[in-house]
Amino acid sequence: MSNPQRYAHYEALTLRQHDPGVLEVIMGAGQSPNGKLSTADHRMHRELATIWQDIDRDPEIRVAIVRGEGKGFSAGGDLGLVEEMANDFEVRARVWREARDLVYNVINCSKPIVSAMHGPAVGAGLVAGLLADISIAARTARIIDGHTRLGVAAGDHAAIVWPLLCGMAKAKYYLLLCEAVSGEEAERIGLVSLTVDEADLVPRAFEVARQLANGSSSAIRWTKYALNNWLRMAGPSFDTSLALEFMGFAGPDVKEGIASLRERRPPRFDPDCPF
Repeated sequence: MSNPQRYAHYEALTLRQHDPGVLEVIMGAGQSPNGKLSTADHRMHRELATIWQDIDRDPEIRVAIVRGEGKGFSAGGDLGLVEEMANDFEVRARVWREARDLVYNVINCSKPIVSAMHGPAVGAGLVAGLLADISIAARTARIIDGHTRLGVAAGDHAAIVWPLLCGMAKAKYYLLLCEAVSGEEAERIGLVSLTVDEADLVPRAFEVARQLANGSSSAIRWTKYALNNWLRMAGPSFDTSLALEFMGFAGPDVKEGIASLRERRPPRFDPDCPF
């Protein structure tokens, strides 16, 4: 890596530089035993929010690839962190700020980002996966936005990008019901750029990344900037959804959501909602 000190503080993310100017960002590499999915704990959540600013400022990097290692792309939030968010205002405020920064830092990163999603794609990792400029999914990938299953509103990236990618009807169906979307179906409805067999996923991501890296940097970056104005215009909708999500972490439903996940059972939310 040309300047290892720039990335020396990253521990949850593994970073590998490849020619010509391609940075591979790997979630959970070497940190999850037996190939299990790593969850977005305090450090992973924070690092996913900040890495895009460092990539943006790195003159040696032209393109970034984000992928997961092991059985899937990314797991949901660490339940310990979720419990802290439900019980501690300061933790909730900090994670809200990181969640906001993650979305806007991906959008505002001048370098193109390619995602390679396999297995489950959930939580903070999915934010980067679907906001990436070129999103590639294995046909058997399972994309899930699990917010309402947890008992909070679908914040994160959902309101800012799902309706734009796959239309309001599909966005509401998958976000309200927490239905899993296969990689093949995600491509069909426009949620991802393309799908491939899982064995071809990483090679295809590198092929796309190298093609971008060898192109006109100014033309590609300025095209990304102009297109992402569609997402910037949706910023107020995103800010509202994120505020409503984090208001939910102070409510009663999230406690039942956490308990049901720990006990591996369907949630039993109170049907008498006052809102």
